[in-house]
Amino acid sequence: MAPMFEKVLVANRGEIAVRVMRTCQDLGIRTVAVYSDLDHRSLHVRIADEAYAIGGHTAAESYLNTEAILDAARRSGADAVHPGYGFFSENADFARAIAAEGVTFIGPPPEAMEAMGEKIMSRRKAIEAGVDPVPGSLDAAESADDVIAFGAAHGWPLAIKAAFGGGGRGMRVVNDAATAPAAFDACRREAQSSFGRPELYVEKYLTWPRHVEVQIFADTHGNAVWLGERDCSVQRRHQKLIEETPSPGLPDDVRQRMGAAAVRVARATGYVNAGTVEFLYQDGEAWFLEMNTRLQVEHPITELTTGIDLVEEQLRVAAGEPLSFTQESIQRRGHAIECRINAEDPTGGKFLPSPGTISRFSRPGGFGVRVDAGIGVGDTVSQHYDNLLAKIVVWGSDREEARRRMQRALGETVIDGVVTNVAAHQAVLEHPDFAAGRHSTRWLEERVDFSTLAPAPPPTTAPELAHQPAGSATAGPARQIDVEVDGRRFRVRVYEPDTARGPRPAAATARARRRAEAAGARGAGQITAPMQGTIVNVQVAVGDTVEAGQPVCVLEAMKMENQVEADVAGTVAEVRVRPGDTVGGGDVLIVITPASAAEPDPAQ
Repeated sequence: MAPMFEKVLVANRGEIAVRVMRTCQDLGIRTVAVYSDLDHRSLHVRIADEAYAIGGHTAAESYLNTEAILDAARRSGADAVHPGYGFFSENADFARAIAAEGVTFIGPPPEAMEAMGEKIMSRRKAIEAGVDPVPGSLDAAESADDVIAFGAAHGWPLAIKAAFGGGGRGMRVVNDAATAPAAFDACRREAQSSFGRPELYVEKYLTWPRHVEVQIFADTHGNAVWLGERDCSVQRRHQKLIEETPSPGLPDDVRQRMGAAAVRVARATGYVNAGTVEFLYQDGEAWFLEMNTRLQVEHPITELTTGIDLVEEQLRVAAGEPLSFTQESIQRRGHAIECRINAEDPTGGKFLPSPGTISRFSRPGGFGVRVDAGIGVGDTVSQHYDNLLAKIVVWGSDREEARRRMQRALGETVIDGVVTNVAAHQAVLEHPDFAAGRHSTRWLEERVDFSTLAPAPPPTTAPELAHQPAGSATAGPARQIDVEVDGRRFRVRVYEPDTARGPRPAAATARARRRAEAAGARGAGQITAPMQGTIVNVQVAVGDTVEAGQPVCVLEAMKMENQVEADVAGTVAEVRVRPGDTVGGGDVLIVITPASAAEPDPAQ
């Protein structure tokens, strides 16, 4: 059978780009990668049939640069574009720009994307479809005053959310009016940087809900079905950590109602292709939360329980073919669990981002184990992008078998060069609440004790490259490298003396000296950056009096904002950074004269 498309450009990076390319290649479709300056040797670039440079470091400069991606599509001759998830996956203007080039956008129509991708409008559409949303605003919040007014009318806590976002970014839970202004400002910054739109809305924050989402699929022939639900309740910072299907303990009548409601929402908007309708479930009732007009990160667990390749189905539907299955033909079998492996340090429950270079990646295996990864040995995990490294997905005949298999798979997983959250996953899988299915979206942060997790060792900075993938440095006088000619990537073989490889001793010494200086500075009133990142807000000035634990600045790394706090009480003596500054882990940001140092010595 001839392929549905000749060449598909994947307008994304990381594991989702790799995952989409593999299905395309299985179907005989050539693949095109785009890459930023930081990603020129990344795994998605190495496995693509062709790759084109789009420049830049940050997401705004690269993967959110419409013209650069359109230029790559023109030059490559791609006849379709798959957006993956994140970046432009829910951007109607991008979908229209692709279509204007005569190229197929593998996703929903722009009109449906606008109706459901914009969260406020999606709430209105759900009501039109007869599906009740979580109580909240039906208009954008223009200022913190709107947030405070909603809290006064509907009670606290409440949630501020990005109207054009998802994945927990651009979201804050607000417990009272006093904290609303800071939360509103933080949400606007995250929404703008992650999604290119700053609009926000407000909704009631439920006390102990489950996050349950329904996978739907629709084609251009009038068919619309649901393929089961996924429970995504294990979250930190309102971002999913572990997903599973089916949702444990969910009554089947509620499951059926959710599925039917999801299909009604899809039909009401003229939806086509893959989408996910999300609900909050509490005390026997389910409320519409939002619709994600794209493929979800956690789609593999649906694939394992249904036996359907959702990316292949996306390609078929985008090519105008009808769905290859009906509602009656879908059979869900067994239980699947997915753990998101992120470059972050879970010590103390802080989950701080951990950029660095991968020096070792030992994957789990065995029956019922799948690993979707976007990294390889020698790859650098940058502060500028999402910190998802890989997804470990397991299948079992029932939930307990899947849980035990995931515990075994996590124990086999070794990633060196960055700190990962594998230990946190192990703690969750072993917790009796999780084993019994008694968790909620607030459970991880309120009930799980991560204090026993040992502090992670410092990431290594000089990876052993004995088993690097193609395109990386190798031992011996000959090696293959990637080069760009007029913005297109080619692989060539070059010869060089051994002395040209490896870090220079002086550079290594300088790095060691900086680490030692930073270690000595901590706890002495010299506030250092916990990781590489960008300063987005400075909250103190020279001469201010601060208390220990008081926020002094905000550092953004891997699309997440992190509060940097004073470690001592005292007076601010120096502020060494400004908003927009890029800093490295261990750099001194703020200098505080401890209060005890200012007191006169009674012996004098």
